[in-house]
Amino acid sequence: MPKALAPPSPGALRACMSRFATGVTVVTYDGEDGPRGATMNSFTSVSADPPLVLLSVARRARCHDPLLRQPFCVNVLGAEQERLARLFAGAQGLGKPGWVAGARVPRLASPLAWIECDPWRSYDGGDHTLVIGHVTDLGHRDGDALTYTWSRFGTAAESSDGIEHLI
Repeated sequence: MPKALAPPSPGALRACMSRFATGVTVVTYDGEDGPRGATMNSFTSVSADPPLVLLSVARRARCHDPLLRQPFCVNVLGAEQERLARLFAGAQGLGKPGWVAGARVPRLASPLAWIECDPWRSYDGGDHTLVIGHVTDLGHRDGDALTYTWSRFGTAAESSDGIEHLI
């Protein structure tokens, strides 16, 4: 029988996972006092039929409960939108975001892509909740993507050699 190993510390796990490059999103929703949002990079596509996406939301985040019970929009940020990522992560003095009225939920002005969702299911994920959203509307534009790796923002250049024609 294999010997039981001690689990890694949260800090060791965070350091290891910082090597995995991700895109950057701001998830927006209607708050009691108007549009609200939170920067998140734990986001992925789940299913094309039905159209589903997944967010991993910290249980201690202010957006946790609203995202479980009301429509939300995942705004995928372009490389030029680092200021928005920092603003919705809590940085002060960065101005105000531009808002657009989506079909059912507020979204940011001119993200690289946007995906409006209804909460579909949620699952326990330790100190996070895995929120599955059912996609109700979406759109995108051309441009470079904002990335996050090694605890720093970066850029993924738009490629003309994509595989979109295969999908």
